[in-house]
Amino acid sequence: MNIPCILIPILVGLICGILGYLLGKLNSKGDDSLAASLQADLDACRANTKNLNAKISSLEADLTAANLKVKAAASAPKSFVSEVPAVVFDSALAATVLGKKIKQDDLKIVEGIGPKIEALFNEAGIKTWRDLSESSTEKLQSILDAGGENYSIHNPSTWAKQALFAYEGKWKELKEWQENLLGGKE
Repeated sequence: MNIPCILIPILVGLICGILGYLLGKLNSKGDDSLAASLQADLDACRANTKNLNAKISSLEADLTAANLKVKAAASAPKSFVSEVPAVVFDSALAATVLGKKIKQDDLKIVEGIGPKIEALFNEAGIKTWRDLSESSTEKLQSILDAGGENYSIHNPSTWAKQALFAYEGKWKELKEWQENLLGGKE
């Protein structure tokens, strides 16, 4: 038998075995680093998910609080004032329409308000037509009730609307409406 014929397959087998062993070792190190990399990515995703869930909870709480504010604002008493730009007071026009001289922010032009009630409102911080028009009937009634028995008998249900007409300079509408009132009441 020929020695090279036997020796060549043995050498090729040995070389293949060594190469296979070395390639296997190299691949197993790559699997460990790949697994570690994937585990790190998974941990980062879990941390990110936890942060996002916390943010969602925070935003839901903010939304609930905002909804409560909206509901509270919707159930609050409405005033007659809308967002109206400031109107320049024209005393000549007011005097012409109402037939008497009018001072700006004179609460006594509101039917039902006299000097004593005006003083009572001024003490409570209601000093202008705009202040009066933005006040709820309940607030006005509580000021009157706090003033005593002589004031609590008055009905301020139309006063805010009358003050709004005066604030907006709608003197004709104010006069027409006051002509239909009886003692400041509808």
